[in-house]
Amino acid sequence: MRWRTLVLTVVLIGLPGVAHAADSPVTPYYAPPFAGDCQVHRFGEGEAPDLTAYPDDPLCVEYAKRDITVDDGGAVAFALAEPARVAIAAGKCQYWQRDHWSVQFSRGDVPVIRWDGSYWFDQGTGQAAGRLRNLTVGGVPTGIDQAAALVAPLSPDLAAYLETYGRGGSGLGVDAGVPLDPGCTR
Repeated sequence: MRWRTLVLTVVLIGLPGVAHAADSPVTPYYAPPFAGDCQVHRFGEGEAPDLTAYPDDPLCVEYAKRDITVDDGGAVAFALAEPARVAIAAGKCQYWQRDHWSVQFSRGDVPVIRWDGSYWFDQGTGQAAGRLRNLTVGGVPTGIDQAAALVAPLSPDLAAYLETYGRGGSGLGVDAGVPLDPGCTR
């Protein structure tokens, strides 16, 4: 979970030009204002999107990531598809991703960790948001406070960030108040 939270932190606060957004007020998660303009492209387990086939902007995607397993190659398929899943967002002014994660040793096992996520950014407005729902660790529903307590010994800063994330109603939004990419203003 630690690496996924770090990725979410990069998406929300580490986007190019958003370094100053860390000082912006954090608000509860909200769906992107461009949601009504989305045609959602859905990708199955281990499916890597063709980077040339989706010129949409806004680009809206949904990924199935429930078969991240060791015994049947699901983890390998996931690892091979993930670089394209990340790269597809490059160069987009507006991007919204929903995904459904589950990591287990073999199919049918209780997941080591499982969650549903929603992450989006709008480089034209400087807005971004992320939400983590249905988090379970070892099959036990887990709140963000418990996750923060688990990572606190390794990274007090990350634990503090997670606690802020939890205060936003299991998600947060950030508004830099300025375009991150002036070419993206509409």
